Order: sequence, then C-alpha cells, then structure tokens
Amino acid sequence: MLNVKVHNLNLKNPVMTASGTFGYGEEFSDFIDLERLGAFIVKGTTGTHREGNPYPRMVETPSGMLNAVGLQNGGVEKFCSTVYPRIQHLDTNIIVNVSGSSIDEYCTVAEQVNELDRVPAIELNISCPNVKKGGMGFGTDPAMASQVVTAVRKVYHKTLIVKLTPNVTSIAEIAKAVEGAGADSVSLINTLLGAAIDVEHRRPYLSTITGGLSGPAVKPVAVRMVWQVAHAVKIPVIGLGGIMSASDALEFMMAGATAVQVGTANFIDPSVTMKIIDGMEEYCHRHGIKDINEIIGIV
Repeated sequence: MLNVKVHNLNLKNPVMTASGTFGYGEEFSDFIDLERLGAFIVKGTTGTHREGNPYPRMVETPSGMLNAVGLQNGGVEKFCSTVYPRIQHLDTNIIVNVSGSSIDEYCTVAEQVNELDRVPAIELNISCPNVKKGGMGFGTDPAMASQVVTAVRKVYHKTLIVKLTPNVTSIAEIAKAVEGAGADSVSLINTLLGAAIDVEHRRPYLSTITGGLSGPAVKPVAVRMVWQVAHAVKIPVIGLGGIMSASDALEFMMAGATAVQVGTANFIDPSVTMKIIDGMEEYCHRHGIKDINEIIGIV
C-alpha cells in the first residue's frame, strides 16, 4: 500500500528523514523502529573533519527555527570506518548526504561512499559554497549545478539524489539542469536564508548573523516549489520543508513528491516519523486507496 520507488530505491513507505536532523540514525533507535522508515539520511558528510560554526548557532523562531551549524562532522573516512559498521545491518535504505566546498571534495566523498555496499544512494547537497567562486552556492546557478553533478556522476554509480536550495529565482531551472547532468532524483527544499535579532541586546541571535530557516513556517513555499519542479522534470521528486504530520506529507505527495523527508519535527517529537507512517496508512484505509502512488501529483 505505501511502497514507492525513487529511481532504483525501493522504499517500504514514502517517509524518509532529512539530513542534519537525524544524526546517524542510531541516536533515534530508543524512540522508533529505524527499519520501519522508507529511508534515513545521515548528517552532511565532507572530505575532512569539520567543527562547524561558533556558538550560538540555533535559535527558535515563530513556527520554525534558524540554524547555522555549519556541517559539523567527522569527515568521510571516519564515517566509513566508524559509523557505517554500526548501522550497516539495518534493513532500510541508508543514504549519505554529501557536501563539499569544491568539486574535487564532492567527488572524493562520493567516490568513497560508492564503495559501501549497504548505502544505495547519496544526496548531493549543492547548497554548499564554492570556495573558488567567492562563496556562491553551487546550487544557485544552473551551470555550476550542472558542473558538480556531472563530475560526481562520473565517480558515483548508484542512485544520485540532488538536494536543491530554495534561495534562487527559479528552482525549476536548477532542477532541469541537474536532471540533464545525470541526477536520478531531486530533493527540495533545503532551508530558506533568514536572520533573527535580539533587540534587548541589539545583536544577532546567531554567530553567523544569517542561518537556514526550517519548520512549519516554510511549508507553503516548499509545497509550491515541489509542485513547480514536479512539472518541470521527469525524475522523482522528494519533498521536504515543515512536515509535521501525515497530512503535511500527503500534501507534498499530491503536489508531485514521490517521497518526503521529515526534518525539524524530529527535534520536537523523536517518534514523529512513526506517527506519519501510521497516519498515511489510516488515510489510505479511510479513502479506499490501495496504492499510495495513486495520489502522487494529482494536483
């Protein structure tokens, strides 16, 4: 009833977790059955160890939160040698979010992850700044997006999902560019750029001043962008941005998403993914839907 397919990935259900909100999965094992998930995406992985940005780097905002964690992680070699052996036994799709500040770094990480038998896909985070282009995100320009995807496609031979930034004029144009470069799927949206200021102390809440806005506040923007992209490309779309319930997830699917990712909601309720799966099953029973694929893109 809930099975969906994203390129070569067979998902038990459309519910995935968003990178950066779910650690390496094992942190949530006391709260949920990880093997019930369609997939989970581990935190952003880079070529070398990163400490991330200085504190403070998270702040609550109306109906959401801002974060500027800055890709804190131990690097790809530590993931492969230390983390992967602990989670490889799980009977679900383990996906690695690949990040970098140069095309070479993206390719280095993707090439190493390609060798991991129990990782059937990567999610390429092209919102990272290209250090050779003055910090401009790879995903903000169709030519740059195409360039990094083309390079990674040459060294990565499994399912390649590309995560798109909403901080662009036309996200559909970026989606078409990465599809043309060899992406098997796109996920959207990444966080919206925002800021918050402490008026009593007259200073920004975040050490970096700006950060990524996520949570329910971004959902209408995310649904609109998923709908636009689903009409612009032929590859599967994965929707995310403010999903808190089964109803939210179904909204994304009706807009054209084949699967969804749950992010900020995990911080509020670590068992939320199980509730969303249960809610999807209940919805299908209530409406006499035998295959959830029937509702994908009906809007």
